[in-house]
Amino acid sequence: MNRPVHELPPERNVLGGVLEPCSTNPLTGFFRNGHCMTGPFGEARHTVCIIATEAFLAFSKSRGNDLSTPMPQYTFPGLKAGDRWCLLAPRWVEALEAGMAPQIILSATHESVLDHIEIDVLRRYAVPG
Repeated sequence: MNRPVHELPPERNVLGGVLEPCSTNPLTGFFRNGHCMTGPFGEARHTVCIIATEAFLAFSKSRGNDLSTPMPQYTFPGLKAGDRWCLLAPRWVEALEAGMAPQIILSATHESVLDHIEIDVLRRYAVPG
């Protein structure tokens, strides 16, 4: 059976499988669909699925990326420790270099991240499972 032309293949994760959801509560992703996907044109860059920690949130805020303060005008609840969130790969690298990198979910992290971060590094920060 032929697939309709407008239906794209599923996006892939860093492990080579189908990209799994990162979080629907809070709702994350560039497209606010719960996935750390790039989209059909590869335009989105929020591709690393992290698990926020207090230390990471404080670090991110100190670097001008306040992820903990709610912004109701953008339907953003503000993150707290334990929340999953799609983060820009360069932001994660910045946190890594500062010793503040949060853990990640490999199955929900987009394969494009491999252009920025080696899989061995990602595996060191991956949540077991």
